[in-house]
Amino acid sequence: MPRTREQLEQAAADARTWLDALDPAADPAEDPRDLRRIGLALGDVATAEGELADAVAAARANDRSWGEIALALGVSKQAARERYGQASKVN
Repeated sequence: MPRTREQLEQAAADARTWLDALDPAADPAEDPRDLRRIGLALGDVATAEGELADAVAAARANDRSWGEIALALGVSKQAARERYGQASKVN
């Protein structure tokens, strides 16, 4: 499963392209509504991951410690720093 924001966005775009190519009129068994929900949810995950990364970067810019951020995320300090450390340096 894709994990980075870019991978999630690309997977969601690929899913939309594939689902748009399905023709339920040609084969009613190919009704993509259930699969489209998965693709839409994946897009929502990508958006949420981006918002979370932005929030962590803002917290770091406000001099929040990795310990405080980790508590808010419900992970260890090390996990928070490993996951979001590079992103906060870029922003």
